[in-house]
Amino acid sequence: MDSADIVIVGTGHGGAQAAIALRQNGFAGSIAMIGRDSEPPYERPPLSKEYLAGEKPFERIYIRPPQFWADKDVTLRLRTSVVEVDPHAHELVLSDESRVRYGQLIWGAGGDPRRLPCPGADLPGVHSVRNRADVDRMIAELKGGARRAVVIGGGYIGLEAAAVLRKLGCEVALLEALPRVLARVAGEELSRFYEAEHRRQGVDIRLEAAVERIEGDDRVTGVALAGGEIVPADLVVVGIGIVPSVGPLIAAGAAGANGVDVDEFCRTSLDDVYAIGDCAAHANPYAGGAVIRLESVQNATDMANVAAKSICGDPRPYQAVPWFWSNQYDLRLQTVGLSLDHDETVLRGDPAARRFSVVYLSEGRVIALDCVNATKDYAQGRKLVEAGSKPEREALADPEISLKALV
Repeated sequence: MDSADIVIVGTGHGGAQAAIALRQNGFAGSIAMIGRDSEPPYERPPLSKEYLAGEKPFERIYIRPPQFWADKDVTLRLRTSVVEVDPHAHELVLSDESRVRYGQLIWGAGGDPRRLPCPGADLPGVHSVRNRADVDRMIAELKGGARRAVVIGGGYIGLEAAAVLRKLGCEVALLEALPRVLARVAGEELSRFYEAEHRRQGVDIRLEAAVERIEGDDRVTGVALAGGEIVPADLVVVGIGIVPSVGPLIAAGAAGANGVDVDEFCRTSLDDVYAIGDCAAHANPYAGGAVIRLESVQNATDMANVAAKSICGDPRPYQAVPWFWSNQYDLRLQTVGLSLDHDETVLRGDPAARRFSVVYLSEGRVIALDCVNATKDYAQGRKLVEAGSKPEREALADPEISLKALV
């Protein structure tokens, strides 16, 4: 039986950073990484941006050069998934029926794209954006002449894909079931701005659009809406969230409902088992202590650092400020904090000038900012979020007043 002192499940940002941080913190034992992907660890955000657009070759999105892992004595076991966890024997059963024994386990398996619950969802030409293979299939179809694209889902993945597909010359329709795009992650000012921008770029945005089925025989030909309309499609991109990949942990007795629950040191309820990244549900101080999952590179890498330090005998609780970014057309959105519980917003700057920020408040405290082409606001606004500052509304709304003066 194979064994390792530390086994890391998942080769995304969290898994990769966990291995890196273990070595940086002086861990000298054996480390093995197990992942379903066929490639060594690589960045995921560029998949729906520069890689899909053909602006960045795959070799430039490796998290580290492939040789790095061997140099750091990290064993990579790719094209493999974990199907069972035995927490008492400290063993994993893998998809090839082999077993691996671990001393401590870091679970960073992320999630699987949420599937459309309708007929036709499995037709060729229906795509998610989760790994290189997903995007390579899209690229091949685009090169083969696909020009009518339907994007289902108005979150960041859907909007980024729509922007790139327009740039590549496709006709694009974007279908969102809710009354506005970005409804789960941003306020109405930002949603309406991005809706207007995508329409200006030629995207046909349909709000409150219910998908009834995917049309086609051998491959997709259209998307049928609840009202009877069929939107023609050569290619469909589905971006409606993920389902946390935690089945083996939950089956083994780990606590969790939406993902797997972890404490402030990223420990699960199972002995010697940590969980990090998209699949880890934690009480977040920037969400008022609510137990949430965060699907971001920041969260995955910061949690990886917390788990590594804990394993190396230097436990430090997870207290990182959440941040996120999205590139669409010539717009760079940078978000800091969590706007989930805001009760007020302040608009800073003019959306018509394509440079502005939305500041989110809760009981007068700054809890988050969405900054569009406003990097200075993002950098300085972080201090407001960290401090829980309560600045005057008039000062917040005045772009001539530096945010760092309001901390």
